[in-house]
Amino acid sequence: MRQKNVNVDVEHAPVWIALLLESGGRYHELNKILGSEVPGVGRQVLEVLQYNDKIAVFKYDAKLTQVSDFNQGRQVLNAAFEQFSAPPVSETNFYDALPATLNRMRDVGDRKAIFVVSSGKDTFSKANYPQVLEAARTSSTPIYIIGLSELMKREGATYGPTAPFARIDWDTCEKQLETISKVSGGRAYVIQSDADLPAVFDDIMENLRIRYVVTYVSSNPSSAGPPRSIRVELVDPKTGQALRIHDASGKPVAAKVLLQETYIPKSATG
Repeated sequence: MRQKNVNVDVEHAPVWIALLLESGGRYHELNKILGSEVPGVGRQVLEVLQYNDKIAVFKYDAKLTQVSDFNQGRQVLNAAFEQFSAPPVSETNFYDALPATLNRMRDVGDRKAIFVVSSGKDTFSKANYPQVLEAARTSSTPIYIIGLSELMKREGATYGPTAPFARIDWDTCEKQLETISKVSGGRAYVIQSDADLPAVFDDIMENLRIRYVVTYVSSNPSSAGPPRSIRVELVDPKTGQALRIHDASGKPVAAKVLLQETYIPKSATG
């Protein structure tokens, strides 16, 4: 039932972030890109965080490793990024690492996200892509992805078509990363160079940090019963119909509302 006397406030909430970094693969030439790009991305993340935000850092190659947890200071994190170098040759088990990171975020604060820095390549995971997609869809944790596929593709081209990594389908990797981020409620960005990073993280943090707090007194006065379901609709106040949103070029934009979908009713005097 559509509710009346609804109040909406804008809140700039602190965030809990898990930063997941690709840190190894089968080809030394491509690992050099990880050694040079990953620390810069990590430091850029630290620059956009505020004092009450929390961050934990993970990296993956053949296995997932936690570099720091949420209660460690910025000096520890800066030191960790300074130690990054071209990783050794290894497997790249992205499909195992992302669900494991999602699982670690399950009981974290209510305003949370995973930042992934990855080429999207997977070599030897036990999980497969459909399983990763389902984990992202059901996690309630938006995933923001910084894609390295263009940098990898450019590096690979310098070695010619006979190089072993010339056979990697980077376009498919890129599309899969975009789909993972989309179903989770996040976004994907494919960077061309470090110069792209400030604008990327400004966009991410605006999208992540700002939230709308909707409050109302339910037309159902009962405080008993099972959890109630909530649906939030974007409505044009002039017509009462679904709100139509367009971007600067006039192209229709499909809006997606991410919300807490149920709540336990409480007595107004409780």
